[in-house]
Amino acid sequence: LALAPPRAAVAVAPRGVAASTRCATTMTCSAARRHLPSPSRRAFASRATASASAEAAAETAAEAPAKTERRKRVLSGVQPTGSIHLGNYFGAIKNWVDLQEEFDAFYCVVDLHAITPGNHDAAALKASTRSSAAIYLAAGLDPEKSNVFVQSHVAAHSELCWLLNCATPIGWLEKMIQFKEKARKAGEDVSVGLLDYPVLMAADILLYNADVVPVGEDQRQHLELTRDVAARVNNLYGGNKWKKLGPKKGDGARAPSGRFRGGDVLKVPEAYIPKAGARVMSLTDGTSKMSKSNPAEGSRINVLDSPDEIAKKIKRCKTDAFEGLEFRNPDRPEATNLLTMYQLCTELSEEEVIAACGDMRWGDFKPALTEAVIEHLRPIQSRYDEIVSEEGYLDGVLKRGADAANEVAEKTVADVRDAMGFLPRSA
Repeated sequence: LALAPPRAAVAVAPRGVAASTRCATTMTCSAARRHLPSPSRRAFASRATASASAEAAAETAAEAPAKTERRKRVLSGVQPTGSIHLGNYFGAIKNWVDLQEEFDAFYCVVDLHAITPGNHDAAALKASTRSSAAIYLAAGLDPEKSNVFVQSHVAAHSELCWLLNCATPIGWLEKMIQFKEKARKAGEDVSVGLLDYPVLMAADILLYNADVVPVGEDQRQHLELTRDVAARVNNLYGGNKWKKLGPKKGDGARAPSGRFRGGDVLKVPEAYIPKAGARVMSLTDGTSKMSKSNPAEGSRINVLDSPDEIAKKIKRCKTDAFEGLEFRNPDRPEATNLLTMYQLCTELSEEEVIAACGDMRWGDFKPALTEAVIEHLRPIQSRYDEIVSEEGYLDGVLKRGADAANEVAEKTVADVRDAMGFLPRSA
């Protein structure tokens, strides 16, 4: 065999090796091949080719950009009924601020849920929707890290709710504890919306393929229903049933979202229960959670309450006749609640709270609690004032959030329509 010229040797050598080294290596290999029998020469050439291919593949892999995995997605929201209070803030919104660093976050003002009783004040709904969104941002949600939007600005919520309604047995809804409790109070005036509230909540969650959903214990049953509804839709319309609706190959085999038909139509989410201790109870009853629906304004501290209003509510809040203060004594729910509130506002540990306040009387502790709450809320209230006074800022944030939400939600509801047999919509 003739020796390959240096130019040819350089042309076939792997990249990343010095030219002189590549040439010398090729010539040495060629000389060695001349002294081998024909089968051995073929085996030698095969091994050399495989080695060169492996080196080239390794180099190409090293040069290729690393694939980034999609961050897990989180979804949550708060109703814009009344004013957002400390229970909403510590139980939900403050947790969202931490979650936005780790998850692909979607947070909405759930205004559709606010009308479920059927007798809402239209002007108040409009005002509280804007106020709630502004509080989200003032509390620390960053529009660069979270998608903040209004639920009704994404039409897919209502559409998917109807599609899920038609797959959900009414018996499942009639078993919901919150519906049974509220239906007893409302009697014959109970609205269909109150019965259907959990299905709308299921649509909210399922639209965004959420991996985790922050919920309180009182919403755990609704999340379990969401999982059941998703599983039922997947069983009725997913898998091979969905796959057979289109051709087996080519673009026609893909669902509207771009993925191939078959498998689950909807993603089944997991619950995220916030860490213990973030539950703030009523100021008038330490065994009941702080609530917007409580007619007693003195039962809650709103995020936007003035210092005077906060001082007045804490001064009048329910306490007990025991000496000293302590956590988790079942006979002293108010002590646990007010100490928890102080701990959350000061960000101290339980041990530090007890060291500072354990020997106090209520007359000494209430002013300390008042100061802690006022100081914790002061920067939030200041940022809130800036947000609502900056013309166009809030609307811009909500529009960008709704655009991002629509992009995800429309793909999900389009796949559900496709799996259920609806004709595709023209572009």
